[in-house]
Amino acid sequence: MSEDDSSQTATEPHEKRRSWLDRISSAISGEPTNREDLVELLRDTHADGLIDADTLRMFEGALGISSKTVGDVMVPRAQMVALPADAKFLDLMKQVVESGHSRFPVHGDDKDEVLGILLAKDLLRGVVADNGPGSIHELLRPAVLIPESKKLNVLLREFRLSRNHMAIVIDEYGGVAGLVTIEDVLEEIVGEIDDEHDDAEDPNALIAAQADGQFAVSALTPIADFNERFGADFDDDEYDTIGGVIIGAIGHLPEVGEELALGRFAFRVTDADSRRLHALHVSVHAQD
Repeated sequence: MSEDDSSQTATEPHEKRRSWLDRISSAISGEPTNREDLVELLRDTHADGLIDADTLRMFEGALGISSKTVGDVMVPRAQMVALPADAKFLDLMKQVVESGHSRFPVHGDDKDEVLGILLAKDLLRGVVADNGPGSIHELLRPAVLIPESKKLNVLLREFRLSRNHMAIVIDEYGGVAGLVTIEDVLEEIVGEIDDEHDDAEDPNALIAAQADGQFAVSALTPIADFNERFGADFDDDEYDTIGGVIIGAIGHLPEVGEELALGRFAFRVTDADSRRLHALHVSVHAQD
């Protein structure tokens, strides 16, 4: 091999790396391209060992939030932990401690009437302070109301600029559709942010038959799918998922181990955290 050939071979990997980096830089700086080409380019750089799998997922997540809306990631109304404005301070403290949240929507007599956001630390100060506030209203911070259609990248920028961490999602009729937090948005970029209450789960198995003839059911199973699988007739006018039906029937966000009988179905909560109901154990009894 000649000196020229050797020199050319030695520089090829360096030139290739420069080519990938130049192309990424050009794409990010706004030169003509499209998202699909950029994602393909990032996957190629991962295949070449220039970025690791976690970095690739974060790149893809960051690109993906511009095409997703608040409605895609919000906590549905049925799974919200909201506080009544007329409750006593100690009753509110109990709900705050049980939920594990740090921020709570506070509503009036009508749950669509969101009066503001209560921070757990503000409630604690109010409870222990001498000559503290006479009512929860004095502790509330303004609620940010947003539509389900707002893009996640826009919401993330607004969260950063305003330093808000929670927004109330309003449907087309002006009612409360759910809530979204900055954590919900960040999870779209970095993946699930688990806490000590989160357990691993299979997101693909909505309904799984067990060896004993019973079923493991994801709380996110659409009511129509549940009805079709079990020949049930649960109404989907008010709730979209079987988890919403259970929460509505129990009247609060249930804890692991809570049980409920609805018709010929016996439900037991097998996975839940301070924010959502995740999974149920379902027994089906024969019809009379």
